[in-house]
Amino acid sequence: MTLEQFINQWQSSSPTLLVHTSGSTGKPKPMLVEKHRMEASARITCQFLGLNRGDTALLCMPLDYIAGKMMVVRAIVWGLRLIDIPPCGHPLAQIDTPPVFAAMVPMQVFNSMQDDGERQKLWQIRHRIIGGGAISDDMAARLRLHPGAVWSTYGMTETLSHIALRRLSGAQASQWYEPFDGVSVTTNAEGCLVIDAPAVCAQPLTTNDIAEIASDGRRFRIRGRKDNVICSGGIKLQIEEMEAKLRPYVNVPFLITKRADPKFGETVVMIAQTDNLDALETICKERLNKYEQPHDFIAVDSIPTTETGKPARAKHANYPIIKCKKRAPFQNYLVNLHVYCTTIHALHYTLLYI
Repeated sequence: MTLEQFINQWQSSSPTLLVHTSGSTGKPKPMLVEKHRMEASARITCQFLGLNRGDTALLCMPLDYIAGKMMVVRAIVWGLRLIDIPPCGHPLAQIDTPPVFAAMVPMQVFNSMQDDGERQKLWQIRHRIIGGGAISDDMAARLRLHPGAVWSTYGMTETLSHIALRRLSGAQASQWYEPFDGVSVTTNAEGCLVIDAPAVCAQPLTTNDIAEIASDGRRFRIRGRKDNVICSGGIKLQIEEMEAKLRPYVNVPFLITKRADPKFGETVVMIAQTDNLDALETICKERLNKYEQPHDFIAVDSIPTTETGKPARAKHANYPIIKCKKRAPFQNYLVNLHVYCTTIHALHYTLLYI
């Protein structure tokens, strides 16, 4: 979708707009959202960040998804000057003057940090929000030194972009997300986050994110996805937590998944784009506890993702194995991917929610 096409849709007489979910938990779903709620979301973000009329805002994400659409709505509602460039991995290489406000994915931030010219522009952005993927510990440490305000976002298509931010830069850097005014969060019996954000979502929304609520009853942090829990021998293991332990030491794209097992119920499987499975097993023995140890290590040519760069976890697709290392004698099988992919190096890793 082009900027002109979106503006034509926005200016139409219809009170609603068609958007699509990311497809990371299934086939992308169409949704009709109310324009007045998109406007409310835009005002909340711009007011929180302290943006001023006439500030420049960088649009470097596809307009097919909510994140790109909301950048345009923020510009319309708040009177920002939009800098429109094609979505790419090096957006700052396409501009001469850094914007006041930018929304980027971790991959774009990572790429910008590798180039001296882009890094200088990155450091001159006064307000930056990052979403659509995990932020590594190394990136978080570097962003802490950023002179401007840098935030990690939490939200989804259903909440019309983010409903909470987590500070990454300066002395206020935190592991906790702070909901916007008018937004409250709780957890249900399964420990999943429940969002009540009446300005942007008509009904409370129960997510699949397992969350921890701070003692103040307001801030929260995410432990992982409900559908990314492995129950092995009665022990519940959170895939994202295992991946976080391994991420600093595994230098190839990888993911943790699971498979059914007659003895344990489910067992841990590690899939990676490498045939050096012995090295992976050594790292796991050093970094994971005894319950988290993978029963299988599988090499694949590539780890498939959706067109938005997210893992195709609910496609139930079977991917051919190049090589497998197994504790017990291996029986040929193909692995169903149902899990969260940790790689942030996918070429088309696009920002969906920020």
